[in-house]
Amino acid sequence: MPVKILVADDDKNIIKLLRLYLGNAGYDVVSGENGSEAMDLFHQEKPDLVLLDVMMPVIQGWEVLQLIRSESSATPVIMLTSRDMVEDKVRGFHLGADDYIVKPFEPQEVLVRIEARLKKSPIAQGSVEKERGVVRCGNLCIDINKYEVTKNDKPCQLKPKEIQLLYFLMQNKNRVFSRDQLLEKVWEYDFMVDTRTVDVHIKQLRKVLGASESSWSIKTIWGVGYKFEAQ
Repeated sequence: MPVKILVADDDKNIIKLLRLYLGNAGYDVVSGENGSEAMDLFHQEKPDLVLLDVMMPVIQGWEVLQLIRSESSATPVIMLTSRDMVEDKVRGFHLGADDYIVKPFEPQEVLVRIEARLKKSPIAQGSVEKERGVVRCGNLCIDINKYEVTKNDKPCQLKPKEIQLLYFLMQNKNRVFSRDQLLEKVWEYDFMVDTRTVDVHIKQLRKVLGASESSWSIKTIWGVGYKFEAQ
């Protein structure tokens, strides 16, 4: 079965362009021209990935993103928008976006971004070895296949990018990473972005998980970055 992609944008020319390129690349494409249509299609078609415009009629993209994240933490969402301010990018990632593409864009760039996201998506991969992607440390466990984090066997409510950041840090326990390194490794940016993005996500991880336990801690290394310290 081909990977299904939902394109939500009020610009018919962009929808037509993406349908052409994505279709030629072998993807199954469904599209909506406003936020309400996007959510209806999300429920009906159960896409493997969503390309989501921010400025849409009926329901704006930010709200659509929140609605999607309230139902699925694993479906990759790439924002398509002409808003290129750092504050908008930080807001998008904080709400659970996986990537951010600024208009105007080259279709080839969109294809590359989609491929990168799908490689990490357990939904699109279809089947994954159960124990692969599971990291444990003391009372903390993360299953990246299911995008689930538990502490003391109780689920923790974290957004997808927060889970990805935690997974990377836990995989590389006791190693210090700068903010730029984390942006490169977790977000895979190829554009300039404020490093406050990392700080926001670390702050949220500490809020939900706590900054430290007897067997692990999320440490700030002043002047350098962060590390997941484990016994």
